[in-house]
Amino acid sequence: MLELTMATVSGTDAGATAGMQMADAPSEPGAVLRVGRDRGVCRLATPDDWLFVSRVHVEFLCGPEGSWQVTWLRGSHDEPSSEVRFTLVGGAAPQILPYGGTAKLPLGGSGELIIYDRTGPRSVNVGFYHEA
Repeated sequence: MLELTMATVSGTDAGATAGMQMADAPSEPGAVLRVGRDRGVCRLATPDDWLFVSRVHVEFLCGPEGSWQVTWLRGSHDEPSSEVRFTLVGGAAPQILPYGGTAKLPLGGSGELIIYDRTGPRSVNVGFYHEA
């Protein structure tokens, strides 16, 4: 099972967890959890006016052996208005997830993926835990 928690944070709200959203999915091939502005497609949805987040920004997908990966989906723009960083608990320093790039989640691992607005002090913080 993959469990996600999401909080949207703007400059003055740093550290606040009000409005936190949660979603989970079983580790079955083809299971998917998406984060973005489109509430019809995304289990975790950001505010509609946060345009630095795409309609479907990142996708967590379960592969054939029950392993999970996260992909920053390419949108209609060549250059994104956000930056995505990926950190594993107990791992190295945060890594930048490239636009259109994919990272594998370790079995039994946890961490955080943060979508940063390049134009202001806003972020979308997505914590994850992949049950072993």
